[in-house]
Amino acid sequence: MNFKKTTLTLGVSVALSSALADDAVNPMEHVLVTLPIHQTATETSLPVTVLTGQELAREAVATLGETLAQLPGVHNASFGPGVGQPVIRGLSGPRVTTLQNGTRSADASSLSADHVVAVEPLLADSIEVLRGPATLLYGGGAIGGVINVLDNRIPMELPDETRWGLDYRYTGASSGNAGTFRIDTAFGPVALHADALFRDTDNLEVSEGAGSDGADFLPNTDAQASAGTLGLAVHFEGGFFGVSVNQQENEYGLPEGSHGHPGHDDDDHADDHEEDDHDDDDHEDDHDDDHEDDHDDHGEEEEETIRLDMEQTRYDVRLQLDEPLPGIRRFSGVVSLTEYEHTEFEGVEVGTVYTSDAVEGRLELVHSPIGEMHGVLGLQVSETEFSAVGEEAFVPPTDISRFGLFLVEDWHNGSLQLEGGFRFDRDELTPQDGVAPSKEYDSFSAAIGALYEFTDTWHLSATLSRSERAPSVEELYSNYGNTGPSMWVTHAATAAIELGDVELDTEESLNIDVGLSLHGDRQSLRFAAYYNDFDNFINLASTGLEVGETPVRRYDQSSAEFVGIELDADWNVWETAGGRMLVEAQVDLTRGELGDGSDVPRLPPLSGALGLIWEQPAARYYTRLTAADSQDRPGENEEATASWTRWDVGGEWQLVFSDVQVTLTAALNNIRDEEIRLSTSVLREYAPEPGRSFNVGVRMEF
Repeated sequence: MNFKKTTLTLGVSVALSSALADDAVNPMEHVLVTLPIHQTATETSLPVTVLTGQELAREAVATLGETLAQLPGVHNASFGPGVGQPVIRGLSGPRVTTLQNGTRSADASSLSADHVVAVEPLLADSIEVLRGPATLLYGGGAIGGVINVLDNRIPMELPDETRWGLDYRYTGASSGNAGTFRIDTAFGPVALHADALFRDTDNLEVSEGAGSDGADFLPNTDAQASAGTLGLAVHFEGGFFGVSVNQQENEYGLPEGSHGHPGHDDDDHADDHEEDDHDDDDHEDDHDDDHEDDHDDHGEEEEETIRLDMEQTRYDVRLQLDEPLPGIRRFSGVVSLTEYEHTEFEGVEVGTVYTSDAVEGRLELVHSPIGEMHGVLGLQVSETEFSAVGEEAFVPPTDISRFGLFLVEDWHNGSLQLEGGFRFDRDELTPQDGVAPSKEYDSFSAAIGALYEFTDTWHLSATLSRSERAPSVEELYSNYGNTGPSMWVTHAATAAIELGDVELDTEESLNIDVGLSLHGDRQSLRFAAYYNDFDNFINLASTGLEVGETPVRRYDQSSAEFVGIELDADWNVWETAGGRMLVEAQVDLTRGELGDGSDVPRLPPLSGALGLIWEQPAARYYTRLTAADSQDRPGENEEATASWTRWDVGGEWQLVFSDVQVTLTAALNNIRDEEIRLSTSVLREYAPEPGRSFNVGVRMEF
């Protein structure tokens, strides 16, 4: 099968079919929260995708990256089943900003690939994804995109009646059980929200023989998680004031091979676990005695298991006032306080403890229309105390201060809309106790975009943006002060020594994004092409040096270019009184090169999906093929990945009993038990994706 030819032909065919179909308007009802001056995704030139309602309920899983992986331009950088970080157009880590109800999630996921993103998709009402730079509203960390997870923990509206729901899901590949509870109610002017989650999984089953030593499972990948939220808001004429508290715990293991502990010359960092030993080690799981027998076949030499225990408590306070002063349409202010800690255990011993205590404030003033012009003026400040203490700590404790001021405006004139703005940021990074030099960065971002509606349903958009990003803590200070190879500390998640550079400058990008969209009654289409030209692109480059068998990599800066296309289309091909048949198609491609002509590492390959759906008033059936080409441009010192095709089928049935709606779901994923390794994952050699899995669920809404 010629995957490239088949996928591109499929995409063009669906696009042309959509163009020839009926042109009736299909309104998008979801009101955007991430873009405060726009009402819906059709009213902005920025590429926006929203997961909400039944679609989000179907796609939501344990990790954010896997939840969003079905969207074109978005991929999952998995680190075993417990961790899935999103990749947007080939960019991830500090270049993708994850928000919880409009403020940063304030976890340590950008520091390392093995750190989980501290949001729970299973508790979300909606997830808004902005592809491309969104630095005007959210700063340099959004140079690749923004993901805003919304869960109504501070109720923004008074519910007219009490609504509550229960959700249970079973995942066969991990023998996983997950359940959620939620209630939204009101007592006079006070709206109340509460939710809870539990999740418990065993070791992940993979395709036959794909695990270490030819096993059919990944040892030490079981996980347990819980979360709970309580929030309330007092509503009054012209606004509301609300508070909430959320607590999360997530304890999970990392797959074999994830922490190689490669060698050092220093006895304090001796290599107890050579990389090549992973084929012979006994991965005795100190945290899961149920799987002891499964581990007996892994050899005679014992390797300590790695477990991560994450805890986060978050407090939010929000005030919204409608028309508080003449000329001000809306005032919105939010303060978030986050106390984050995760501990890495090596066997029963504490390895490294990461903490991040952060407070962030955000103010937005949406002004009343001035003629045909609408706009928002905003201020964003944050203070973070970051610390990593222990054997694998390679970044010094650092205080981080951020200040941002932005103005975004749009102008309407009939079928033409222009939008643009600017943002100024100051980032100050101060290592504690003066162990490394403090750094200050001033950055400036600006953008202009246009949206032209040349028919009621066809829209053409274009955006030009210039964005800047200050270097992150790990890019500046990794192994700072550890003079010479004998003192360098290995970043165990990547099995490499990483060296920062305190002389790094701000990263700059010039982005051009062009889109064509169709919003019809029987079909929709979104096609986008983008080009991103970086100056001072910060890259973790191989030096060619090794300490023992451990490669040495250094953060440096060079130019870089990214180019890509995305296609997302669906078409109502047949409709009767008893139901309708839909065809869905997606294609995306990203290419990235560094200034020396080498490939940007860990980019997703050409990929796509084709789905066929039969919908009835109380039932829904689907089959979906998702495929990825081989990634033969993996980047320097990275392993290529083979092409793969995943076939899923499933159904959904709705039953109504008085005031209770029950939704039953069943799905068989990866029917062919395909061996799938993601090129975006640093762990792809050791941890393939799940094998064949039968999943069921029940959702009750009252």
